[in-house]
Amino acid sequence: MSKQRISYLPLEKMDSAMRAEMERCAREGTPRPESSAVRAHVPGAFWSFANSWRDIFHTGICDHAIKELCRLYVSRSVKCEFCGNQRSTKAFNQNLDEAQTDDLINFEKSPKYTDKQKSALAYAEAITWRLETDDAFWDRLHGHYTEPELVELGCFIALTMGQQSWLRLLNIEHHQVMTGTAASMAPGFESAEALAQTKASPEYWAKQEARPKKNAA
Repeated sequence: MSKQRISYLPLEKMDSAMRAEMERCAREGTPRPESSAVRAHVPGAFWSFANSWRDIFHTGICDHAIKELCRLYVSRSVKCEFCGNQRSTKAFNQNLDEAQTDDLINFEKSPKYTDKQKSALAYAEAITWRLETDDAFWDRLHGHYTEPELVELGCFIALTMGQQSWLRLLNIEHHQVMTGTAASMAPGFESAEALAQTKASPEYWAKQEARPKKNAA
């Protein structure tokens, strides 16, 4: 495993409120405790992310499952393995299934997504890959979402893209902080042993092409 670049702040150095949030991370996940333990070096960073994540991801006005698809799209695009190997149990207990994680990069051609889901993923794609947009792009989005929903979804995509682009560099891994829980882990990553075995497979998602395939003009 690559060398970890920023340490985890020990629980004993956190105040009671931070420890309570860490316990929630271990119990519910997304985020898992490891990334929170890195942010805990700076309480302002810890709470800024935790509160924003709560307000525009776990709650908010836009469908949570839509936001989870966009979060995973960003994971596939920036190849943040830490983020991509966990799941929002709330979203997958509602109306998502694991098969929908397979075609995210080339979502437009996939039958696994609804038109509404595809339009949100197109939004995530445009933000992540800095694509130019036109009236047809925005007409498509406005056909499925209200302006407040587009604001929340855009802010959420931007937040998760920034965090995942950073976390990707840190070489942090699951099952290292508050161990013994599989909360919100993706199938095949429930333990340190299962994680290692899945990541060793040639079919592991992070070993695949990340950039979307576009038709030639």
